Amino acid sequence: MNMLVSGVALLLACAGFFAYDQITFRQSLVRTLSAQAQIIASNSVSALLFNDPQSAFKTLSALRSSPNIASAGILTVDHRPFAQYTRENGNELLNLPTLPPGEVELSRFGREHVVLVREILSEGQPVGMVYLRADLGEIDRRLKRYALIALSVLVISMIVAMLISSTFRKSVAQPIIRLAETAQTVSRDRNYSVRVPPTRERNELAVLIDSFNEMLKEIQHRDNALQKAHDELEERVSERTRELESSNRELEAFSYSVSHDLRAPLDTMNGFSYVLWKNEADRLGETSKEALQSIRGAARRMSELIDDLLNLSRVTTSTIRREKIDLSEFARSILEELCREAPDRKVEFVAPMRAYAFADSRLLRIVMDNLLRNAWKYTSHHDHARIEFGEASKNSQTVFFVKDDGSGFDPRSANRLFQPFQRLHSTAEFPGSGVGLATVRRIVQKHGGEVWAEGVVEKGATFYFTLGSGRNDSSGRTI
Repeated sequence: MNMLVSGVALLLACAGFFAYDQITFRQSLVRTLSAQAQIIASNSVSALLFNDPQSAFKTLSALRSSPNIASAGILTVDHRPFAQYTRENGNELLNLPTLPPGEVELSRFGREHVVLVREILSEGQPVGMVYLRADLGEIDRRLKRYALIALSVLVISMIVAMLISSTFRKSVAQPIIRLAETAQTVSRDRNYSVRVPPTRERNELAVLIDSFNEMLKEIQHRDNALQKAHDELEERVSERTRELESSNRELEAFSYSVSHDLRAPLDTMNGFSYVLWKNEADRLGETSKEALQSIRGAARRMSELIDDLLNLSRVTTSTIRREKIDLSEFARSILEELCREAPDRKVEFVAPMRAYAFADSRLLRIVMDNLLRNAWKYTSHHDHARIEFGEASKNSQTVFFVKDDGSGFDPRSANRLFQPFQRLHSTAEFPGSGVGLATVRRIVQKHGGEVWAEGVVEKGATFYFTLGSGRNDSSGRTI
């Protein structure tokens, strides 16, 4: 690792020096060429004005003292060759760069040469142009020298790093490797009894190894305690599971008793009271008739309460089978049924075309039936009523709601709404058993959701519910 880090650092440093040298060398070369071009331009003005190519050639011949200049030339204002100098004999035609408007000088680097072009001015007016072509072989030579130097430095540095690393390996790396191997063994085999061999040197690493061994002892002790607690927890869970199964069997037995043992005498009482009313009504006084009607009404109410309790019990113990359902279709079906039962009611119903949910179809039908029948019931005292079913998004979760403009309720009593047999209105004002909303809460909770209500007296009520984390609908929301 030391050698790797040292090698990378040296390579980056050498690369930085190479880049810096290349940039500075190119800049220095351009400055030198620019100075030479200025000298040639100032000395060639008269030759251009008096059309003296021989004098211009003598000016260019002074470049023989610059070994890097491969060729040079002077052009007229219309870019015709006027005088030319080449280090090797022969003429050459260059593809010279064109000066942008307003520029006096321009340089361009190629693969092997750099070309600098400068305008020749006389009293601010262009009279010609001078170009210089310099060889870039010096750059290659400099790169080779720097590469040789960098290679030498890198080899020497690697040798030194290897010597230093081998020295520290015995006292630092090897104990750390043993420590890592022991940690891997502990993690893989869950065996906390293994220990790292102590080192001879009493340094910080030795203290670390001793601390690691102590930590392994502590972990082994805690692992034993955790395993014991886990076994106790498993036993408690099994015991609670048996208790829950026993409670469920008792609940089923109670439901059977309610549905048979309690309903039988109730049906008997209801039947005899009906016979008494049918056969002896003419001989009974008004007080007796009222008492007999009260007995029959109480029997019917008792039967309804038994049915509601049985339904609540079945909801608690039923199994959820989730599927994709349309709650809007449920809502429209229920409202159509209510309208057939009371065709004289004037009720405006609002619902979206589709409101999909991923839930148990049978149980959600019970939820929608209870909420919509409540809205229908508590708007019955109004000449015109409005009932709305819809959905909204809250914290990336779909919230369904049933809203009405009926009698509403006191917000301070909202917590009592979902308790069994807790009613906020009298039976004489609005009939009912007080179990419907409790059933709604049980179903929603079985789906992993929540239910709550908002309302104001005589300004209506809104019941909201969610259905837990089922799966996402087409818009990405959770349903």
